[in-house]
Amino acid sequence: MSTPEMQVTTLGGGCFWCLEAVFDDLVGVESVESGYMGGHVDHPTYAQVCSAKSGHAEVIQVTFDPAKVTFRDILAVFFTIHDPTTKDRQGNDVGPQYRSAIFFEDEGQKAEAEAFIAELSASKAFPAPIVTEIAPASKFWIAEDYHQEYFVQHGHEPYCQYVVAPKVAKFRKVFADRRKTP
Repeated sequence: MSTPEMQVTTLGGGCFWCLEAVFDDLVGVESVESGYMGGHVDHPTYAQVCSAKSGHAEVIQVTFDPAKVTFRDILAVFFTIHDPTTKDRQGNDVGPQYRSAIFFEDEGQKAEAEAFIAELSASKAFPAPIVTEIAPASKFWIAEDYHQEYFVQHGHEPYCQYVVAPKVAKFRKVFADRRKTP
């Protein structure tokens, strides 16, 4: 829930480990939690979400200080580190749980997300149409403990090296001046 001091947004862009690793290092981000949103099963498990039968997307819930990082800044990072043109897919991760999605907290976030996507589309920033879902935030279900800070704890594993690390590297290159750590 957003407060005057802090705001919240929930984003889906493929595997939540990738998004969490990037947004953890963005100046102004207070916390990032991996979880599930947008489905029809209460208390979904990772296995249920991966089965593509619960309707949930793997997401991160970002709590941020709008005095230090704007929602627009968050959108800029989000659209830089994932492919918003592939429906229900990010690389080899395939299924509705990997969809590109912005779950907005209020009408302001919705309008800003729609405007940002319109700008990207008008500038032909991507070679194909953007298919990012824009939907109202629903119940956020935090993922199991072992998913939290996954890249920090398991960065040496092959999936992290081949999938997560390149997204982190891209963020660090493009947004070098917005990183918490040099």
